Order: sequence, then C-alpha cells, then structure tokens
Amino acid sequence: MDISLFQKPQVNLARSTHGRMWLVSICAFLGIFQSSLGDGFYSLFIALAAAAGTLGTELLFNLKARYYSIKDGSALASALILTLLLPNQLNPVFAFLGGVFAMAVFKHSFGGLGSNWINPAAGAWLFIRSAWPGPFNRSIGGGYLTQLASSLEGGLQDPQGLPMALFKINGWPGSSLDTILSTFFNDTVFAFTGTSLPQGYLTLLSPPGPGIIADRGLFFLLLGTILIVSSQSLRFWLPVVFIFVYGFLVRIFGALSFGGPLWEGDVLFALLSGGVIAAAFVLIADPATGPKSVPGYAVFVILTAVFAFLFRYPGRDPYGAVTAVLAGNALTPLIRRMENFLYYEKRRGP
Repeated sequence: MDISLFQKPQVNLARSTHGRMWLVSICAFLGIFQSSLGDGFYSLFIALAAAAGTLGTELLFNLKARYYSIKDGSALASALILTLLLPNQLNPVFAFLGGVFAMAVFKHSFGGLGSNWINPAAGAWLFIRSAWPGPFNRSIGGGYLTQLASSLEGGLQDPQGLPMALFKINGWPGSSLDTILSTFFNDTVFAFTGTSLPQGYLTLLSPPGPGIIADRGLFFLLLGTILIVSSQSLRFWLPVVFIFVYGFLVRIFGALSFGGPLWEGDVLFALLSGGVIAAAFVLIADPATGPKSVPGYAVFVILTAVFAFLFRYPGRDPYGAVTAVLAGNALTPLIRRMENFLYYEKRRGP
C-alpha cells in the first residue's frame, strides 16, 4: 500500500553524517584543549583514554565487516563529547571504561549509528557518574559549582538571588584579567546601551579550579559552536529554542533557589555554567537520537529545556542540563510514535 504525505516534515541537514561528526569533533577538541592549558594537559589525557575506549570497541564490533564505521568519525566524536562532560581531574581509566560502554551498550547493542535511542556520550557520562559516584564527586570537589551547592545547603542566600554574590562570599570569582576585560567592555561596548557587565562573568569563560571540561574550556567551545552553526551542521533553531525556554524559566524562577524574588534570575550565569552550551549545541542537536520531524524536535527541545531548569534549580543538580538531555532521549521513542501517527498512519491513502 502506498503512503502519501502532504508535506515533508523530516529534519534535513546540509552536511553528511561524516562531515557533521568531524566538525563536532573539532568543536569538542577546542574546549578540551583550552581546559588542558590550565591543568597541565591532563584534560588531553582524559580525551585520549576515552578515544581509546570508543575506537577500540568500534574496531572490535567491525572486525568482520567490510566497512569500518570508524571512518565516519562517530566513535571519535562520542569520545570527545564524553570528555567534555567529565571532570578534568577524573582518573582517565574511568574515561576509557565510559568509552567502551558508550560504543558497546548505547550504540551497537541498539543496532549502530542512527538506531540508538540515547546519545552514547551522555549515556556513558551517566554510567560513570552512577557507577563511580565517589571518584566522580571527588574530582569536582572544590569547583565553583560544588562550592555554590555547599553554600546553598548550608543556608547561605542572597536577597537579590544572585549566585555571583554567593561566589564573592567564598572568595570567587575575581581575577585581574576579568577586571581589565570587564572594565574595557563597560567603557566601550556597553557604554552605548547604558548598561554594565558586573565583574566575574568573564571568568566563567575560563573558570579556575576543578570542574567539567566543557565549563573549563567554555570560550574555545563557544568558538567551536560558531563553526558548527556556520557550516549548517545543525538546525540553528534547536539551540535557540532551548536557550530561550531555559533562559525564560531561569529569569522567572531562577532567583528563588538563591533566596531572591521572582523575575530576577541570573540568565547569564545559567547559560555559561553547568555544561549548558555543550548540551544545547552538541547533545540536543544530535540527529541520531532525536525525533525526525520539525514539530517532534520542537516538542523534544522544549521538554528538555524544562527538564534542564527543573533538574538544575529546584533539583540543585549543577549538571542538570546533561541529565535533561537523557530524559529527553528517553521520551524520543514516544515522540516518534506520535510522528508516525501524524505523518504516516493518519495520512495513509486508501
């Protein structure tokens, strides 16, 4: 029986899977490289361990195949994305095990690239965090988000609901470079708008101390996202919708978690920390683990943004944005069933 469609709802991209994977790999590597500059290149060792796990496992699954899927770059991209999500002080052995788990369980056990329901890198991140919570938490201990969570648990609050105020109580952020750059932008760019950039936010582009590599390499990672978007390797509206919904919720309710009022949430802090940029431009935009239609992807992105806010603010998970992507992936099969009904079964001809 022929199936006719009144429109083409599928999400189509200008570049091939091969091209997208290598561009994503470049973007992720930029963030990893920036992080490595501040930790004696330890972040690079974590990346190498993760790559050894993914590439080695990929080769084992393709020993008898004529086409080696390692050529499409998906295994390397998964390794580098996983590295972005890991703490920069984590033992590389865990990165290797996560890489193996990503390929063996989340990719090949579901039939390979395009058949998996969950992003392999995000799934491996959850595996490491759940299987070895002690080493994972110790490796981010002392980081600025960990300090913030400890301050909130201790009852420390700010009447304006600003997380930066709590950081300053703990002696962070603040660097001479941040002061110089903030003053420069306030005297030039922001002077024309009548606004000013408070000190500390530029430090979020390269924060000191332990943390996930995506946060520590945020400045270079942002440069990488420009490369991805300009090359049409993803639908630009996906991260835009996510950032808008997530930022809108943070603006309304975000200050409540820090003792402030409604409509005073710190959106800039919410976007520049907690792996939000990596989630928005890398994880959410992965076409292999998302819906296949524009309306379906819109539902997926909006739900993920809502989950990101709920997990990170009321739930107080510093890296709730990554967990939100996993929750969105879990709902993808249901969204695809809805897509199948709306675009195929409902419109099937006689």
